[in-house]
Amino acid sequence: QVQLVESGGGLVQAGGSLRLSCAVSRRTFSSYAMGWFRQAPGKEREFVASISLSGSSTYYADSVKGRCTISRDNAKNTVYLQMNSLKPEDTAVYYCAARHGPPRLRSPEYEYWGQGTQVTVSS
Repeated sequence: QVQLVESGGGLVQAGGSLRLSCAVSRRTFSSYAMGWFRQAPGKEREFVASISLSGSSTYYADSVKGRCTISRDNAKNTVYLQMNSLKPEDTAVYYCAARHGPPRLRSPEYEYWGQGTQVTVSS
């Protein structure tokens, strides 16, 4: 069983920054592509960013491109999402997810999920 634990969420003013972390409880972390998704109240879960096994390839939703950076540290079994220039519309619960193989943009293609961390951006 793979466990994912997100941290780093919180309340921030518009224009501020947050760094989310996701710790994975598996020594084979480097065999999982990782993704970040978010879900706002009343909306469907949406893709934010994903990263390949080695970290050499990254993908972003248009809504966050240029403001967010996904990265991973395979020695620490952790994936990060640095979010800058935050906007009120970024308010959501942010989830990290893992899957074997290459990264994907659709949530059903991910096998393991964390419990989520709340990000609230005030205007």
